[in-house]
Amino acid sequence: MRYFHGGVSGLRPGDLITPHPPRALDGCPVCEARAKGLTATVAGQSIDPPNGRPDRVYITTDRDYGRFYASLAWYGDLYTVEPVGELEPSTEDRFPTWCVPAARVVSVYDRAVRLTPGQRRSLLRRWTKADLEAER
Repeated sequence: MRYFHGGVSGLRPGDLITPHPPRALDGCPVCEARAKGLTATVAGQSIDPPNGRPDRVYITTDRDYGRFYASLAWYGDLYTVEPVGELEPSTEDRFPTWCVPAARVVSVYDRAVRLTPGQRRSLLRRWTKADLEAER
């Protein structure tokens, strides 16, 4: 199974990704809300609530979901990773996501990730659909 992690740029194969406190990047309203423990909203929709497990690293098998998180890191990178430690299913996400104590970078999948408005809308539609299905 291939796992992805979207985050800060500049990591190399073999680097270890470990949990870190939330940080707010200047001009990133989602990052600033998360650093305050709040849920950001875009066009009235809740986006990316604060992590329920700040002591864990989040990884996913959904490439587009990983790309979203890479794009939040201002030209962040998308990595393929391997879990270090036991996988725990995330109860916070509607997409296939797990929490792990750490993740090791296997390769850089995509550098300097930026999402177009169309890609963001597409992902928001998927999020909305997944949320509605979960409510049933």
